[in-house]
Amino acid sequence: MTVEVTGQAREYPRIGSAEGLLAWVTTVDHKKIGILYLVWAAIFFLIGGIEALLIRIQLAVPGNDFLTPAQYDQVFTMHGTTMIFLVVMPLLLGFVNYFLPLMIGAHDMAFPRLNALSVWLFIFGGILLNYSFLTGRAPDIGWFAYAPLTEQPFSLGHGTDYWILGTLVSSVGSIMAALNIIITTLTLRVPGMTLTRIPLFVWMSMVQAFLIIYAFPPLTAAQVTLLIDRQLGAHFYDPSYNGSPILWQHFFWFFGHPEVYILIFPAWGAISELIPVFSRKPIFGYAFVAGSSVAIAFYSMTVWAHHMFAVGMTDFANGFFAASSMVIAIPTGVKIFNWIATMWGGRLRMTTSMLFAIGFISMFIMGGLTGVMLATVPVDWQVTDTYFLVAHFHYVLFGGTFLALMAALYYWFPKMSGRLMNERVGKWHFWLTLIGFNVTFFPMHIVGMMGMPRRVYTYPDLPGWGTINFIETIGTLILTAGVLVGLYNLFYSLRNGERAGDDPWDAWTLEWATSSPPPPHNFVRPLPVVRSRRPLWDLKHPENPDWRHHR
Repeated sequence: MTVEVTGQAREYPRIGSAEGLLAWVTTVDHKKIGILYLVWAAIFFLIGGIEALLIRIQLAVPGNDFLTPAQYDQVFTMHGTTMIFLVVMPLLLGFVNYFLPLMIGAHDMAFPRLNALSVWLFIFGGILLNYSFLTGRAPDIGWFAYAPLTEQPFSLGHGTDYWILGTLVSSVGSIMAALNIIITTLTLRVPGMTLTRIPLFVWMSMVQAFLIIYAFPPLTAAQVTLLIDRQLGAHFYDPSYNGSPILWQHFFWFFGHPEVYILIFPAWGAISELIPVFSRKPIFGYAFVAGSSVAIAFYSMTVWAHHMFAVGMTDFANGFFAASSMVIAIPTGVKIFNWIATMWGGRLRMTTSMLFAIGFISMFIMGGLTGVMLATVPVDWQVTDTYFLVAHFHYVLFGGTFLALMAALYYWFPKMSGRLMNERVGKWHFWLTLIGFNVTFFPMHIVGMMGMPRRVYTYPDLPGWGTINFIETIGTLILTAGVLVGLYNLFYSLRNGERAGDDPWDAWTLEWATSSPPPPHNFVRPLPVVRSRRPLWDLKHPENPDWRHHR
């Protein structure tokens, strides 16, 4: 099929020839692929959420025997792996797949069939990982899979092999998706949309894609060598044969810390799009937001060993990684000041999306502050492998990425479905989520400072530990209620939500220039040449373009 794109002819795979379930299985439409990412990530989120509930029930009181030690190890391993590999990252890729082509005026991704392969590799990898439950023993090695405890005979059964293969398959799909994102952004922009005019969501999605290509191959190499150790008798990580367990940690965290930013870049981009819309102001410091993203991506490649301060590195190595871990806070802080400055003096519309965005900024600041604390080597020595670290990590990824994704969902749901989500129910969703999250994870800072180690299935009845853990479990129940309210709002709005129209927020990026939901090839009419960072504003207000703010 040949499609005319603002004067350029391009061949695209035929869309819409199949119907029903077959249409979803065979689709190469980037919008349907984005929805597949979102739906399957939501399924895995429910699985990971159930695993989190099991963890908190087990830890609600000292000496609990709700789970056995072996069951607990499997549950907390699968919870961490699921949330990192099968929930947060696919949710981000779902939004990127759906909206990146729309925002740059393209009709699809550069390689639609490769895009379809990417999502099915993610789905298959997730199913393969969870199939381990049916074999009688899921992985029990933590999401970090530290060697040599993952070697034979320390890790019997096939749980570790399922962990390797499931995450490996999913990771290959992520690398393919990243290549597609970069090439689509660089080659399929509508005429006039230079790299200094692309939406910040697109900017940060492209930066994320470069980081994926950088960070995932070391993890893949480490997983392959570990599989060779386990199945073919090699000894890459076995110290009794001169292998190096520390080498595994370097490989893993060489992936693992850039991964933290991989898990949040598009979320930052979504926040950078919706805050200006609901503040009725252009983003403050577009160039600084874009430039700080590149700086963060660069510095994220130099900080991995701050996860390894306790392994006995030299003072020079500790000092280098501590300094780089502090420096990376500077470009990260720049973004926060840009978002706050955008809201300052604006005509704020406190929609549910905006509430989640403000909640994201608040929680991400708290997670960032504890991150700077952990960059201080003596502090890290005291709290490493305690619940203080668990609290920090969740404030960054749940309080950060997840709240930003909820803001993005309420913002873009009208474009995907043609209907608005219910604002009153949405505010219940926000407050239950925010309160439940803080009740769950803030006390972990305290019990962590008191010395409670993580990765233990139970704990002694020391003063304060039982009370704090019980409060955390109550918080988990409140958080679960928030999730259920959000799901209710989603499904109710799909059928009964108010009709949204094409542009319910009076926004200014190109995804709002087409119908809701968009047609198969996105734009029925050719788009005009882009002349600013707010092309839809120019279309709606040709007599009064605000050149001062968005050239």
